[in-house]
Formats: sequence, C-alpha cells, structure tokens
Amino acid sequence: MAKTILNKKSLAFLEKYLNNAAPTGYEWEGQKIWMEYLTPYVDEFITDTYGTAVGVINPKAKYKVVIEGHADEISWYVNYISDNGLIYVIRNGGSDHQIAPSKIVNIHTKKGIVKGVFGWPAIHTRNKSKEEAPKPENIFIDIGAKDSDEVGKMGVHVGCVITYPDEFHVLNGDKFVCRALDNRMGGFMIAEVARLLKENKKTLPFGLYITNSVQEEIGLRGAQMIAERIKPNVAIVTDVTHDTTTPMIDMKKQGNVEIGAGPVVAFAPAVQQKLRDLITDTADAKKIPFQRAALSRATGTDTDAFAYSGSGVASALISLPLRYMHTTVEMVHRDDVENVIKLIYETLLKMKDGDTFSYFD
Repeated sequence: MAKTILNKKSLAFLEKYLNNAAPTGYEWEGQKIWMEYLTPYVDEFITDTYGTAVGVINPKAKYKVVIEGHADEISWYVNYISDNGLIYVIRNGGSDHQIAPSKIVNIHTKKGIVKGVFGWPAIHTRNKSKEEAPKPENIFIDIGAKDSDEVGKMGVHVGCVITYPDEFHVLNGDKFVCRALDNRMGGFMIAEVARLLKENKKTLPFGLYITNSVQEEIGLRGAQMIAERIKPNVAIVTDVTHDTTTPMIDMKKQGNVEIGAGPVVAFAPAVQQKLRDLITDTADAKKIPFQRAALSRATGTDTDAFAYSGSGVASALISLPLRYMHTTVEMVHRDDVENVIKLIYETLLKMKDGDTFSYFD
C-alpha cells in the first residue's frame, strides 16, 4: 500500500463533504455527496426512510460485514421568536452553548440560508462581579430583524434548523480543522477503505456494507434502523474520541489519548473481544500504531446499536482522536486518519467468511 493513502481527489471530496451542512434529521445533501464519491467503488446502494446510505460490495453474499460512520452534525433549532425579532434556540444533538456567543450562523429556510449571529452583551455592560455565563436559555440569534413579523417575512419560523458555516482548513500541514469532523471523518474514512479495496483489486469473501448512518447525535437512531435492515454478522464502527492532552481535561477520568499517536481501540462490554483481538493483532502485524481506551457501560457510539441489534452482532469500535469536540474547531491529525483507514482495510483482509467469533469454539 502507498505510504500516503490520501490523494488530491480524496482531499477535495473531504473538503466538499465537510463544508456541506448535514444536521441531524437533514443529512441527505451530504449523503448525496458521499454516494457520488463512493459510486465507482461499490456494486449498489441501499438507502432508508430517514436517510442512512449504504454502499454494498458483493450484495449477494450471505455473510455480511458492516463498516460504519455517522453522517449527522450537531445543530440548533429555532425554538422561540421574541416580539423584538430575536431568536431563541434548543439543541439538535449536543450543541455547546458556551461557544455560541459571537458565532455566525446559517438558518436553513425554504427560501434558502438566512444569516444571523449569536449576540452577547458587550463586556462594558456586564456586571464584572457576577458575570452571567452563556446558557441554553439566554443565548439568542440576531438576524437583523426589527420584530417577529420581519423574522417571518425572512422565512424563519420555529423548527428551522441552524448550523455554523465554519469551513475546512489545515493547520501546520497535518492537522485537519473543521466543524463536524464528528463524524463526517468516519464517513470519509470508510469511503477511503472502499476506494483502496477497488484500486488494489482486493476480492472479499463476504458482503461489505459501507454504512453512513443518520441521527447518531440524538441517540444512535439511524444505526438502530439500518442494523435491523442489513442484519449483519459483524460491524466495525468508527467515530471520534477525545484527545485528553489539552488543558482542563482530567486523564484519571478521561484516559490518556493523543492526536497523532494512532487509532484508539475500545474496550467495553459492547465490543466483541475476539473481533477486537483480530483488530489489535492486525495492527501489530502491519505495524499500525494504536491506542487503547476503556469505556464503561456503553460506548456512546453506534457500536452499541449494532452490537445489541437482533440476536447480537459481533461489533468493535475504532476511534479517531479529536480535539475540541462539538466546537467549530474540531481537530484531528492526518496520520491518525490514514492509520484508521489502514487498520480497517487490513482487518477486512484478514476476516473470513462465516466467522462467528464465538468464545466457545
């Protein structure tokens, strides 16, 4: 395999895919971009009622392996419009109220994008002795309207979804920065696995379902639906996890994970141990650096949805270390992105048709 996996076409797709807004419940435009890129590398597509998209290789095979990421990004909804034309919000996913003040926003309406800003009282006007922190109930958006009627005429109503316009850029040559790296990087990485299989002319002895699930940010909902549809035998899920080396994070609680140090292999009840051992053995054999993370009752990712679907699906989680999760400056290391792709790719090449991963064999 080439030393550098990502090429100009890959990076052009990544930038286009990241810059497109795909909030929870509104993922389909992003899915179309993803499917267009994936078309040369798969045999067919499956889509479902809520917008999950799956590229399938060897669709007639009985044994089914899923590799999965999720397509949606956190956002806000218009919740209340005041008489003086200011807009109050509720979360759509785990949006961070503390980063909102002074951010520019895109409000998605039937008339197109309406620009706005999260306003905030000037420093001169605040009580220094007891400053009020940003909270979901006190942050507000100003779209330049004088009253609620003008807001309505601009096409904005309760229920409109709101995203940040922040776009992709690279820091210091190898740090990718953007909103929604959680988890469009997952969708990107599994698409690159499909590309490598095609370009390297690899034939798999099973059906491969490259799955880009919707609605993860509000409870793994897309993965629940598509797991019932596909009924896979195995699922390898990729999501992001916290880099814990930046300030104000307690490693004793969050573990020790660093961007640039490799993919993070999860240890958790939902992770099938024989499948995880296959992944770590593959990493060792192929000299792919990796880190470990211990997770408690649940992984908090689509791994849980696949693992506990049907009568149980052998599932594992390979995470991409990420700084500043659920902000507009999420950051990952290019080396980790390439190594997650490599690890999934090489693991698939070691998997056998019909493997049950039984603890009792």
